[in-house]
Amino acid sequence: MGKYDPTSYCDPTAAKIQHINIDWTVDFERTLLSGSVELLFNVLQDDISSITLDSKDLHIKKISNGQVELKYSFGDKHKAFGSALTVTLPAPVNKGAELTLHIEYETSSNASALQWLTKEQTAGKMHPYMFSQCQAIHARSLLPCQDSPSVKATYSSKVTVQDPLVALMSALQCWDKSSKNENGEKVKTYKFTQKVPTPSYLIAIVVGLLESRDIGPRSKVWSEKEFVEKAAHEFAETEKMLAAGEELGGPYVWGQYDLLVLPPSFPYGGMENPCLTFVTPTLLAGDRSLANVIAHEIAHSWTGNLVTNHTWEDFWLNEGHTVFLERKIMSRLNGEKTRHFDAFNGLSSLRYSIETFGETSPYTKLVIKLDDVDPDDSFSSVPYEKGHTLLFYLENLLGGPSVFEPFLLSYINKFKFKSVSTSQWKEHLYEFFNDKRAVLDSVDWDDWFNSPGMPKNIPDYDQTLVKECSALACRWAKASTSDFSSFKSNDLDNFTSRQKMAFLGELVLKDPLTPQHIDAMEKLYHFSSSGNSEIKFRWLRLGIRACAKCVIKPALEMVAAQGRMKFTRPLYRDLGAWDESRDQAIECFKRNKPAMHSTTAGLIEKDLKI
Repeated sequence: MGKYDPTSYCDPTAAKIQHINIDWTVDFERTLLSGSVELLFNVLQDDISSITLDSKDLHIKKISNGQVELKYSFGDKHKAFGSALTVTLPAPVNKGAELTLHIEYETSSNASALQWLTKEQTAGKMHPYMFSQCQAIHARSLLPCQDSPSVKATYSSKVTVQDPLVALMSALQCWDKSSKNENGEKVKTYKFTQKVPTPSYLIAIVVGLLESRDIGPRSKVWSEKEFVEKAAHEFAETEKMLAAGEELGGPYVWGQYDLLVLPPSFPYGGMENPCLTFVTPTLLAGDRSLANVIAHEIAHSWTGNLVTNHTWEDFWLNEGHTVFLERKIMSRLNGEKTRHFDAFNGLSSLRYSIETFGETSPYTKLVIKLDDVDPDDSFSSVPYEKGHTLLFYLENLLGGPSVFEPFLLSYINKFKFKSVSTSQWKEHLYEFFNDKRAVLDSVDWDDWFNSPGMPKNIPDYDQTLVKECSALACRWAKASTSDFSSFKSNDLDNFTSRQKMAFLGELVLKDPLTPQHIDAMEKLYHFSSSGNSEIKFRWLRLGIRACAKCVIKPALEMVAAQGRMKFTRPLYRDLGAWDESRDQAIECFKRNKPAMHSTTAGLIEKDLKI
């Protein structure tokens, strides 16, 4: 692999892509993209005789430098990393020279970055649908590129689709034009431009029968018409969140901030593609109770998109800072106690990830090693919650929000439009707090960065909003059947949705309840009928742990109805670990695998050990 990024074949110290021109035709019949890409390089060293790019299952037709056709070769294929694509230049080029590669190609029909849905798999049932997911290293299956977050480039694109389908990208739309293709079919070509340097994993495309609604002065929500009104209601506070983000991180530089509600198979809660955040329909709770996910994706506009981790080994720089900023945004809207409440509850997610990997797993370190490791295999809440815990700990240590928030802004200003490593982040921390070096020296940096398991220094979070949840959870955990009459149907009347999530989440981490507990709780609280996916998910996990057979069917229905890995993977793990449900879980997975995202399907196969 590459010397500068263990997950990439490229060498950006020799020549780095500055701009990408894309011209794609979307072919639903063959489930591929065809066309060309033009890569404009800044040459950084003398005597460069070849360029090596990342690629995965691409069919190259021709490569030229604008004048002559160039020779190229593929290296051995790696299951996760694809193949090195080495292009031989007609003559060596030197530092400062202009270099352009024009590549005509097609993607594979099973490109790992793309999911193709038949019309039957959409809400409208009338037209097919396609969307991309390039994080972490799937952009190389979309186009030949330097697929490392250390390389950031501007891009422009033209995308041609069949009428009446709509194309959107992680960029600003310039225009669209209708015409007919060589077969006489009506098509529409969309032109996009992204003027802010962007890493390859944030190149995104979606094509479907989409509609939009305005939800703010710089925001629209997009989806199939069946969801668009509900989504517009759910995400109505987007502009407030953007404004709060600007208070903390500086100006929003991307122009437009739109939201796209994807079909249920989308594997993540959200994906922070610039100008067009992708979100799961599992956020459509009806009461805006899951809007913190939108705050998270908005926060990525600064931490992740504007300032980007140098390699995936430093993923905590993206996600730890974004969780920290997300909770700051939500505290601006809902009060500081909610930030402490969410921080405390985040520790439960962290404990679950650490228990799943094992307390000594290298994947539970904050800074990980990815030599010959697919970044998808290491994905968990660890970089999110352990990273956030470090930042909250430092904020308290250094004097509180009024002292630490200026550091956050200075970090964004110093590294905006760039990629940053953990060592650079730490160096800037010491520079900013030059008068508090003795305090920083008291931090056990090696332990924070390199020790597996839970952090040893967890902040003393305000637990005002947690206490009620914990008290009720403890009562249920200790209750015998004769105690059930002491619980009332109005126990949760004063709980917010997030407190209900915390109550159930705490019970999931305690000793398993009995089927009788589950039956009694359901009669009182009716969790099975909740429209909030986070509540339903925790309720089903609690029931499986209690060996309550009544939850097997709804749990299987939930993993089949949506592909968000936060829900699907733990439920499959739980179902697969229980003899009563294992065979049904495997059968369900095999039946639904063709409709699942490739990343989700591959990881669940490992979870179920099949």
